[in-house]
Amino acid sequence: MQLQVARIGKPHGIRGEVTVQVLTDAPAERFVAGTEFVVEPASAGPLTIRSARWNKDILLLGFEEIADRNAAEVIRGAKLFIETEDLDNDDDDEGWYEHELVGLEARVGSQVVGKVAALNTMPVQDLLMIKSEDGKEILVPFVDEIVPEVNVEEGYILITPPAGLFEINDDSAEQPNDGAGDDA
Repeated sequence: MQLQVARIGKPHGIRGEVTVQVLTDAPAERFVAGTEFVVEPASAGPLTIRSARWNKDILLLGFEEIADRNAAEVIRGAKLFIETEDLDNDDDDEGWYEHELVGLEARVGSQVVGKVAALNTMPVQDLLMIKSEDGKEILVPFVDEIVPEVNVEEGYILITPPAGLFEINDDSAEQPNDGAGDDA
């Protein structure tokens, strides 16, 4: 299985360096000299890192295969992937990649309420996007208190939602009338 770790942006300078949008939480481990990436589209790769450096908050990469700005412009927009089989799996048992979660049943108790459609990684906490049986998208904070169990082997996650979580963005749900704004 492949995991996208970056998307190539615009060229930087005349020596073939490019800016990259980092899509991994461990850039110092992923972007080191000698690392080879699978590239999409395949015609642009594989690419091997020659250099990696930060310029303010932007990661700049140089590749063995890219010698100048013109070649760097050709790979603009390409996606960089690593093989997940090559990763160290002894980090911790509490982390999942999006491809491991997408498609799992979302259950509240024994009731199936939908399927995991995506994992949105955010600065403070991650959000699971659950596609309900009726096609609605529900964002669920991916924290232990709300998602106490993830069972990839059996194909489900267990959710203990706080009251109203599944109704908060539901326009068809009854809105309480507290009398505010009524001019009687």
